[in-house]
Amino acid sequence: MPPVPPDDPGTEPGISRKTLLRAAVAAGAAVPLLATGAVALARDSARTPGTTLAPTPFCDDGDDPTPDQIEGPYFRPNSPLRTDLAAPGTAGTRLTVGGYVFGRDCLPLPGVLLDFWQADDAGAYDMAGYTFRGHQFTDSTGAFVLRTIVPGLYPGRTRHIHVKAQAPGRPVLTTQLYFPGEPRNSTDTLFDPALLMNVRAAGGGKEATFDFVLNVDGTPGPTDPPTDPPTDPPGGTWAAGRAYRVGDRVTYGSAAYRCLQAHTSMTGWEPPDVPALWRRE
Repeated sequence: MPPVPPDDPGTEPGISRKTLLRAAVAAGAAVPLLATGAVALARDSARTPGTTLAPTPFCDDGDDPTPDQIEGPYFRPNSPLRTDLAAPGTAGTRLTVGGYVFGRDCLPLPGVLLDFWQADDAGAYDMAGYTFRGHQFTDSTGAFVLRTIVPGLYPGRTRHIHVKAQAPGRPVLTTQLYFPGEPRNSTDTLFDPALLMNVRAAGGGKEATFDFVLNVDGTPGPTDPPTDPPTDPPGGTWAAGRAYRVGDRVTYGSAAYRCLQAHTSMTGWEPPDVPALWRRE
């Protein structure tokens, strides 16, 4: 989207629609869902016509990848591969979070690693096991679905869900997702309105949407030229297309690596490039 013209009263040049929407959310304004072509907004508008929801980051004007945030003290590596973090009978309000992961060019990113962790209904993190911890990968359309509960509150923080996102062979984005309408949003010094999910009631639980925009290029198009000259991967025991388990050791080039996350390897996830999956020894 082009910047707001300089002669538009009450605005400054260079301010995008996304920036204005985020400012409105931060001020507590009700923001209508517009037919802008933005993926997240259009999806929510179609499902809940006439409602007013805070916008998630959306890919329409080429700016503002999803902001990063601190990891915090409760991250643990080696989370299990799963999309459902809430076991049957677990206390708490059921929550389903769905969305897409895009690159800067608005193309969906398949195979993105998403590692989620959060507090339980009482606001506690499991530091001995992997309750409310798990990782998954976006599908061929760049989509993901997380089934969990609404996290509880604990001193000093508003409700939030932690996530690490990593496209194959690219740096890790560490960030947090927030809930609209929470009283503690205004007092939590880490809260960022750009990271608000769209949340609605759904039966006895809640549904939320959020689209990540990573600071990477999207899936190469058919006109992209091949690498010239072609590059061959270094030798070693690591290979694409293999199912690796936590603790597996491989060599790649002249270095040894230990697997941190169970996954099926693919080209672009070579051990030196994906620290969320492999640790050099």
